[in-house]
Formats: sequence, structure tokens, C-alpha cells
Amino acid sequence: MSRFLFVSLPLAGHVNPLAAVARELERAGQEVAWAGSEAFLRPLIAPGQRVYPIPLRAHRGGAERGLASTKSRWEGYIVPHARVTRAGIRGAIADFAPDVLAVDQHAVAGAIEAHRHGLLWATLAPTTMELTRPLRTFPKVEAWILDQLAAMWSVAGMPGLPPHDLRFSPHLVIAFTGAALVGEAMAQLPANTHLVGPALTGRPADPAFPRHWLDEGRRHVLVTVGTLAADMSGTFYRRAGAALRPLGDRLQAVVVAPDGAMPDPPEHVLVRPRVPVLELMPRLDAVVSHGGLNTVCEALAHGVPLVIAPIRGDQPINAAQVAAAGAGIRIRFDGARPESLRDPLLTVLEDPSYRSAAARVARSLCEAGGAAAAARHLGALAERGAGSPVLAGGNHSENE
Repeated sequence: MSRFLFVSLPLAGHVNPLAAVARELERAGQEVAWAGSEAFLRPLIAPGQRVYPIPLRAHRGGAERGLASTKSRWEGYIVPHARVTRAGIRGAIADFAPDVLAVDQHAVAGAIEAHRHGLLWATLAPTTMELTRPLRTFPKVEAWILDQLAAMWSVAGMPGLPPHDLRFSPHLVIAFTGAALVGEAMAQLPANTHLVGPALTGRPADPAFPRHWLDEGRRHVLVTVGTLAADMSGTFYRRAGAALRPLGDRLQAVVVAPDGAMPDPPEHVLVRPRVPVLELMPRLDAVVSHGGLNTVCEALAHGVPLVIAPIRGDQPINAAQVAAAGAGIRIRFDGARPESLRDPLLTVLEDPSYRSAAARVARSLCEAGGAAAAARHLGALAERGAGSPVLAGGNHSENE
């Protein structure tokens, strides 16, 4: 039996796929623990998994888009998160004595502490933002990100410069996407990368969801723009409501939105702050999304086509990949008219080519193996490292 310590940003879209992998490791007889906010993690992870508490640094995102959002994400969240979590991760390592750290690609403190202690570690990438070097046409931006990583390394008391890009473990990189989406950009991936598709196993049930509301005589659509777009989503929800209003004879829509975000929804539109997404997927005919990787891959794994209105981060990348695969349509997030959402939605519902393309991608994602494949790769990493020194120069102390 090996021990795996998981480190993630406290964001549901990051924790959910890692939690699915952790469950698979436990099923295989491995031991799992987490370093993070217990209040945040406990509803998302398997009961009984140990959590080494770290103060929660919440992140709601800002209104920036494009390159400005990259700067904001690093300066406003990734760098501060690394600073406040280092000590807690060190304490977890000291007590749990893990064989492998499973580190969210943006939880940089996990990578640094793995180096400090000479431990094997794996990068788990729940987004595509860093995977295929989408900023390679902006060399100054790429250099700036590497400068941020070097500064985090130095502030943590580590000597010299990082031996490699801390976003990519030299031992193992696991990405929750598939070759059918990444396409030709596969050439940009590190050689030790494994694409496992979405990690779909295990989510907490939602007994309060009104399943009786779903009418099998109509088509079903899910509308969601994620948890980090609250500052920008109000107008979108109102436009979505106007787009859906005349379609009651054809479909029902489940909208994931805060209470009051869509005033006076018609009877065929159900607005709830939380829904059992994976449970609903087999009953859906289309998904309208901001293009977060989890939502995209979960929909496509079930053969459900998408209409994607990307906002920032990796969402434009995911939208472009879905459109290139023929499995959906990309629209502007800030489009002015309800028709700009209604017309593409009706197209993916009525044109069978989108459903066929989504089914094609689904087969590719299914073959990738999901959470079980990720757990196997992590288990193999632990076996390769058993009883052997991993990283030269470990056990550095931190000078704060």
C-alpha cells in the first residue's frame, strides 16, 4: 500500500476530478489524505478521507478577460495561495509521510514542498490553460509566469532557480481531457503526459433536486457558467432567460444560477444554485456552458453537444476544441440579443451532426480511462519510486 497526499486549489472544478481519482486509489487499497480547507473539501471528497487543515483562501475571480485575467489570476490568487499553504502542506507531509504528492497544476506550493522533501509528485491538470502552451505567441507573458514561479520558489527558501517548470512534474502529468479534443496540440504536451478524459466517478447526491419536474416528452438543456463568473453572469442569465422563454413547447431548461439571477423564469425553466450535473447528463440533449473543462468533458463523455460562451482562462481554448471537433458551437459571452443564444441552441438540438460528433468524442474520452486510469498511473509512479531516492537536494529548510 502507498500513501498519496492530494493538494488542490479550493475550487470545486479543481477538486472534483482529483476527488474522483482519490476514491479510485482507495478502492485499489491505497491510502489517501488531503491538505486543504476541511470546510471546503469535506462535501466533495469521500467520507473518512483525512484532511490536514489549511486556511481557506477563497477566490471569486475578477472582471478581467484576456491577458489581463492571466495576470490577475497569478498575482491575485495562485501566488498568494502558495504563500499561505506552504506551512500546512509541510505539516501534512511530516505527519502523513506520503509516497507521492498529487498536486493540482496551480497549487504550486505542493510542487515546491515535494522538491523540499525529495518526494515523487504528479501534476494533475483540471484545466487546459497551461497544457499546450497557449501563450507561446506571447513570449513576454510566458517569461513573466516563469518569473512568478521562480519568485515563489525563492520566497519558500529554496536555493537557486526551480529545476524545471513547476506546473509540470518531471515524474507524471495527468490531464483530464482527451486526444479527440486536444488534436494537433498533442505535440505541445510534455512527454510524460497522460490524457485520461473526465474523472466522473462519485459525486454527492442531491436529494432535494425535483426529478419529478423533468418531462420526458420534451428535450432537456442544462445552462451553467460556473462558479467564478458571478461578477459577469447577471446579464448572461437574463439573456438566457429571454432566449429560452418562447421554447416551452420544445424543451425544459435547468439553469445553474444563484437565487434571483433569472427573474420570473417561465414554467419550463428551473433555476437552482446547485444541481446533480452527472446524474442529469444522460437525460440532456444539449449543454450551454462557459466552457470550463469539467463541464465540457462531462457533457461530451455522455455524447451531449454544447453551445459555449467562453469568458476567460482556458475556456476559449476548450470552446475552440469543441467547435473543431464538430461537437458544438462557440458564441460570444456578451452577445447582445437573445437570438444569439437561441439560434445556436436550436441548431445543436436539431442538426444531428452535432450529436454524432459528440458521440465520437465520447468514445475517445471513454477509452482514455478516466479516474481509474489516473489512479493506475499514480499507483505505477509510487511503485517505481518505492525504496529509491527521488530528488537530489531535498530537505531544504524554509527561511521566512
